Amino acid sequence: MNRFVIARNIAISAAVVFSFSVARAADDLPKADTVLDKYVEVTGGKAAYEKHHSETSKGTLEIASQGIKGSITSYRAEPNKSYSETELGGFGKIREGSDGTTFWALSAMTGPHIKDGAEKVQAQLSAMNSELHWRDLFKDVKTTGVDTVNGKECYKLQVTPADSSPMEQCYDKISGLMVKQSMTVESPYGPQSITTFAGDYRKEDGVLVPHQIKSSVAGQDIVVTIDSVTYNADIPPGTFALPDEIKALVKK
Repeated sequence: MNRFVIARNIAISAAVVFSFSVARAADDLPKADTVLDKYVEVTGGKAAYEKHHSETSKGTLEIASQGIKGSITSYRAEPNKSYSETELGGFGKIREGSDGTTFWALSAMTGPHIKDGAEKVQAQLSAMNSELHWRDLFKDVKTTGVDTVNGKECYKLQVTPADSSPMEQCYDKISGLMVKQSMTVESPYGPQSITTFAGDYRKEDGVLVPHQIKSSVAGQDIVVTIDSVTYNADIPPGTFALPDEIKALVKK
């Protein structure tokens, strides 16, 4: 689930409209905790996740309608440190991160920004190995029905983080993989409704990782392609340190 959130944070993103809900009687549906636990198992299992203490990923971002392309580099480390940097041609860098306590964003267009409240809660969903800790991240989970996504039936879940609005997630009935997520994201521009689709799952050091994430927000379709994922590699010193602009906000 964290990779959906990372793509959202990097691009404030989400992809192509698609599917229709089909109502089902509650007793025909699996419990939400069963679906979420199955996702952990089919993507590699608890032991495989627990071997990973840090992650480095690189990829590209494209907004085809605007002719915009960019590169993305992202770092994560236990328990909740992160840093991502997106280069968007003439738009400069978009940076986001956390030193484990302060969650922040910084770009030439928005300036420095500290995430708080629901925005901070949503950022914490991208923590390292958050898939394993969904019981700590969500105060309520329930299965609400069935969707059809890209021609395949999926179980539709409503998951609610503490102090944040509910999210909708869809898991393929056969593979158990999460293929869609819809949510309202708090941002410097106000609430943004985002729907995200994931595909091209590939195994990286024992864990299945989506390598293509398509998102749609504010009328823009954004595609994030993951080119490489490396676990437990050395991360450059100071990667998770707060930028000076963020430090200045913290002191206020």
